[in-house]
Amino acid sequence: MPTVLLARHGETTWNRDGRLQGWAPTPLTDRGHEQARALAAAVAAEYDVDRVVASDLRRARQTASYLADHVGRDPTFESAWRERDFGRYQGLPHETVFEDHERLSLARAGRDAVDARPESGESLRDVRERVLSGWERVLAESSDDETVAIVAHGGPLYLLLGAVDDRDIVSAVVEGEQHNCALNELQVENGASRVVAENRTDFLDEAPA
Repeated sequence: MPTVLLARHGETTWNRDGRLQGWAPTPLTDRGHEQARALAAAVAAEYDVDRVVASDLRRARQTASYLADHVGRDPTFESAWRERDFGRYQGLPHETVFEDHERLSLARAGRDAVDARPESGESLRDVRERVLSGWERVLAESSDDETVAIVAHGGPLYLLLGAVDDRDIVSAVVEGEQHNCALNELQVENGASRVVAENRTDFLDEAPA
């Protein structure tokens, strides 16, 4: 059965400052590079990776490059694994956006926020459909004994893991937790996926971020 490893990118300055990154080309911090190296070493030590897939945004590409080097595979970059596009709110503090725009806040607007789109951005439902399309493509292209590593972002990982666990979008995002460079393992058998490990950070030599 295929094994799929899911990881979030390393820390960026906007992570540290609590700003919405969306599709911005934010780079990793020094700490983010250290996290990415630790993730790559842990994956290479524990798994025989056949393919590396990643979001094509800068922070994910940088993280995936360490992983690809460690496992000896050329990465493939796909827009399906991008973070949510926050449109005109990109770069603003999280708290400012969700306090000033109640319709976007799951905590305040609940289910209505699932379909709310930031101006020139994406709704959570849009992102979920995009990510699940990428997920189905990965599974369709995977052989039974293959191990695929995917480097993405917090939002897509919340939504995908929620879908695997048959949770709705609200609970998947509100209850989701993915630290920078956290590792998740999924096993896929007869078209059904199950989470074996979630939000692993034991290989990082620091408190998770």
